[in-house]
Amino acid sequence: MNHDFDVVVIGGGLAGACTVALLARKSGMPAERVALLSTESIPPVARGDPADLRVVAISRASEHVLRAAVAWPRLDEARLCPYQRMRVWHETSPPRGAGALCFDAADIGEPNLGFIAENNALMRACQESFVAAGGCRVESTLLRLDFEIAQARLTCSGGVELTARLVVGADGAQSLVRSCAGLTARMHDYRQLALVATLQTEKPHENTAWQRFLHTGPLALLPLFNGHSSMVWTVDEAAAQELLRLSDEQLCERIVNASDEVLGRATLLSRRASFPLRSLAAQSYVAARCALVGDAAHVIHPLAGQGANLGLLDAAALCEAVSDALIEREDIGSVRALRRYEQLRRTHNVLMDSAMSAFNTGFAASVGPGALLVNTALGAVNRSGMLKRMFARRALGTTGDLPRYARSG
Repeated sequence: MNHDFDVVVIGGGLAGACTVALLARKSGMPAERVALLSTESIPPVARGDPADLRVVAISRASEHVLRAAVAWPRLDEARLCPYQRMRVWHETSPPRGAGALCFDAADIGEPNLGFIAENNALMRACQESFVAAGGCRVESTLLRLDFEIAQARLTCSGGVELTARLVVGADGAQSLVRSCAGLTARMHDYRQLALVATLQTEKPHENTAWQRFLHTGPLALLPLFNGHSSMVWTVDEAAAQELLRLSDEQLCERIVNASDEVLGRATLLSRRASFPLRSLAAQSYVAARCALVGDAAHVIHPLAGQGANLGLLDAAALCEAVSDALIEREDIGSVRALRRYEQLRRTHNVLMDSAMSAFNTGFAASVGPGALLVNTALGAVNRSGMLKRMFARRALGTTGDLPRYARSG
């Protein structure tokens, strides 16, 4: 095995896997000069298997990125769920009342607002695309990372040693790459947990993403390909522990009440899982010979389901910066070349983080002026065709300063 590469990406999650697939296929460098350092192996799924517990909402921009990475054609279309509508309402209003906000793909001339996809399937498709292009997968774990003037030196488990002109940290919120590069991050603990599970509901999900804002946190019911729904319920830590102790029947009763019975009775089809919610923002995404993508660079509140999309846009922007550097015969690991990536992504991600934190706080009002303001705002947007179209296109990911691989065509 070659031990010297142009780029080594640490971490085989969605952001890392998409990054290597794009670099191998779109950057202009030979695919064999790109390596993925990861021990994550995702087994194939048969068509009749239940949905993964973890699903993500893929925007149109992210679809374009995955198509550029030649990962989208590797997905099983039968396990993708296109959703045509999003319905958002506050706990003080009925789900179909004047105070509820509904986005419809038909209003902006689109076939859908995106897809609910299984996270593991997306990761596997990106990794398979990378290997098929000729990229090198190294099944090892990073132990030590040393940055030198002309290269980075990686010491890995199993006695593996690698060198690279550029190391990409896609190794999550507790990123070792970020630490070794001396890049600091601001962290905030929401003191909330997200409870996830798969449900069968009495009423059809109508290919609609439902989200009710409660004073304890938002509850989302996302449509799945097989007619089931994926629940993501954000609650404070104490309430989460109580919910986790309930029987399946008791938990389903709580879910039905919390969702205002919008999909009728519910049956739990999966195990339940929970994870703590925190935000993270790296002060810088780049250093000499190093760049961060995905959760290594930023973690935001999941209430709008944008975390995966931000990571995919990171991958597209970094590939664009590397490609431009190669065309201009620049060192791909230089701060100058990498700064283009940071400039394209960091401001956007910081603004998204701030918006999600504000929404999480603002929608928590259950009574009084706060609740009135929330309902008034939702109603005003719902009555304005122009505002609804603007927000729908923003959710679709077709507006703003996008990397070129995130644009159509």
